[in-house]
Amino acid sequence: MPIRTRVAALAALTAAALAVGAAATAQAGAAPGGTAQKNASAQKNASAPKKAAAPRFLAASELPPHPTGWTAGPVTDGFPEQLAYCLGEGVPAYDYRHRLFHTELDTSAVQVTVVTGSAAKGKALADRLNKEIRTCAARLERLYPEIEAEGRFFGTLPVEEGATVHGLHTETSYGATDVNLLSVGRDGRTVTVVGWGQMGDFDDAPLAAFKKTAKKAVTKLY
Repeated sequence: MPIRTRVAALAALTAAALAVGAAATAQAGAAPGGTAQKNASAQKNASAPKKAAAPRFLAASELPPHPTGWTAGPVTDGFPEQLAYCLGEGVPAYDYRHRLFHTELDTSAVQVTVVTGSAAKGKALADRLNKEIRTCAARLERLYPEIEAEGRFFGTLPVEEGATVHGLHTETSYGATDVNLLSVGRDGRTVTVVGWGQMGDFDDAPLAAFKKTAKKAVTKLY
């Protein structure tokens, strides 16, 4: 399954609690009228700000190299349940978009991006997501006694308003182990999270390559 972690399967119980904001945009049309009304409408349309370009997503080729290669899914509205194991109950309601990636083996990835209302709100969201990831291991152990979890902080990246890189390793009582890498990056009011996961431990994680991916995820937004 995406992120290839049994923790994600257990955390499906919390995915139902996701509060994802619904997009709601309405644009009023001008009523027919005299020349003065038409001129006023034309001036209003001319002065209206242009719609900002949508943030761009990573391509399959920009993920950490994998022997079988990566396949990228479409960009989809909503917050991905593949990140619910750490972020499911801690995500504020925004209009999220995401893309899933998979390989032919037991490795997968996900990127989620959101445009907030301002740079200050973007910073607040990034701080919130980083906090949720930092406390993820302790919450998993509290919720699932059969799991031992270890979180690690792998530092920051000098890109736009910054990015942070985290790691999470889990082991079940029956011996299954999974490792995940996660990053949170921000460019102004836009925040993006990248997750990578497979069976194994920290020694199996391509940390250097993932940091390049995390940095690319931010620089590619705009």
